[in-house]
Amino acid sequence: MPTYRSLLESLDVWFARGRDAAGPGVIPCRRACSACCHGVFDISPADAELVAEGVAGLPEAEAVALRSRAEAQLRLCSAQRPGWGPPWDVDALAEETFDALTEQLADAACPALTADGGCAIYADRPATCRMTGLSMDAGHAGRLDNHCPIQDGFPRYAALAPVPFDLMAFEEQAARHDEAALARGSRTTTLAGALVQ
Repeated sequence: MPTYRSLLESLDVWFARGRDAAGPGVIPCRRACSACCHGVFDISPADAELVAEGVAGLPEAEAVALRSRAEAQLRLCSAQRPGWGPPWDVDALAEETFDALTEQLADAACPALTADGGCAIYADRPATCRMTGLSMDAGHAGRLDNHCPIQDGFPRYAALAPVPFDLMAFEEQAARHDEAALARGSRTTTLAGALVQ
């Protein structure tokens, strides 16, 4: 899915622009900082395909370990929401039900988080992960605040102005990729759900 990858790269460019504007050492995001790599969250059908591609490209032992962590997280989800299971379709749950689940499992480590604090599928991480770490000035779509849980410990970082990004154009293009992914059988799921597909 090179075209969707190209679209996601626009988020990487946005983040790099924000990092450059902030100056050296202001943004603490780096390998081994995994403060934002916790909780259960939904990902789009196109992101689910991307994540599955990432797992398929891993050495077998790493893929097995990653799937094992994902299965453990899905067991937690199932324990909180009996009856919810494969194919882990988020749209099968009421919005308030999924919101409650995300609150209950807010401290659960992302299954893609490795022992050294890295991401096992970093090149194939979903859009949500790429949008974390900076506030976004999304134009007509408004402002999206930075939800970094440790930013209060870095005053210059916390005070950064939102970085402009055309989120509406991004979402329009992403919606087309999601439609194509849905037609291929992918769905809105959690990261763990995508890892075990």
